[in-house]
Amino acid sequence: MKNTALTEKHIALGAKMVPFAGYNMPVTYEGINAEHATVRNGVGVFDVSHMGEFILKGENALDLIQRVTSNDAAKLYDGKVQYSCLPNQDGGIVDDLLVYRIDEKTYMLVVNASNIEKDWNWIQQFNDKGVETHNISDQTSLLAIQGPKAADALQSLTDVNLASMEYYTFVKGTFAGVDNVVISATGYTGAGGFEIYFENQYANQIWDAIFEAGAAYNIKPIGLGARDTLRLEMGFCLYGNDIDDTTSPIEAGLGWITKFSKPFTNSEALQAQKEAGIQKKLVGFEMIDRGIPRHDYEIVDAEGNVIGKVTSGTQAPSLQKAIGMGYVTKDFSKEGTEIFISIRNTSIKAKVVKFPFYK
Repeated sequence: MKNTALTEKHIALGAKMVPFAGYNMPVTYEGINAEHATVRNGVGVFDVSHMGEFILKGENALDLIQRVTSNDAAKLYDGKVQYSCLPNQDGGIVDDLLVYRIDEKTYMLVVNASNIEKDWNWIQQFNDKGVETHNISDQTSLLAIQGPKAADALQSLTDVNLASMEYYTFVKGTFAGVDNVVISATGYTGAGGFEIYFENQYANQIWDAIFEAGAAYNIKPIGLGARDTLRLEMGFCLYGNDIDDTTSPIEAGLGWITKFSKPFTNSEALQAQKEAGIQKKLVGFEMIDRGIPRHDYEIVDAEGNVIGKVTSGTQAPSLQKAIGMGYVTKDFSKEGTEIFISIRNTSIKAKVVKFPFYK
């Protein structure tokens, strides 16, 4: 199992550590509900250094990105980030990712921890025009500082005006005395905040500086457990749960990152699917009756016929109700439709709702 540069910090802070995507990661410190509330209302710090980072450079870097990703990366400008996915040849998704345009010929791709090797190999098979590629995942640390107080808590550490940064933009600057740090405003919690990318050697220095600067804002370390409940309240997809090699971006409600203005892997088939109409769709639902939906539970109709499957579910801390996501047949995908979750052979009533759950 791999460690991040901050594993010893988490252990010293009493984190409950679990294996996740081949890494030894903190799942919780003081409890998921408390950590969730810290991020929604204040500011918390996630170590997400297990994520993967690739640098693509050269004349043909954009061309390669355009051919392997579903979104239109030609729309990017320096300092802009884009959410996208890597479609496979069978109608599914290799991974979802972020594309950072550093300059006209230099891009950074940020991929999921469990898919680093898979994504790297996938992209390389299309690299037939000599794009210079570097997998910098093992040298790179990544902290996500999330919550409404994030900008105030971090501002003393950098000259970059954090409060004025637009969503899905980034800058390279000095942070906590370290040069060449990527400061990004993307986030996976719906609570606002920043991601800080830097070399592993500065991990302890930057971590300590963040907690010192954020002390007045009651900043706290947050585990992956709360990260999951926060993203689920926003209806954000998690690779391996809500999207995978068998789910189409159109079915997953990711048509907005699937641009047919250019050819990309399997684009003709996906366009045909969009035009013909999908047979199943990823929906959000909230429980009406008591019960918590979990990954892989069956979704049934009033007669008990299976109409789909739960991909993610939890008791949502901010909403005080149980929520979930899952694929259902088209007839049951409309907002307000009554569905049932099969929990221990009992049909528990739920209804389809619009994303995000937390507004």
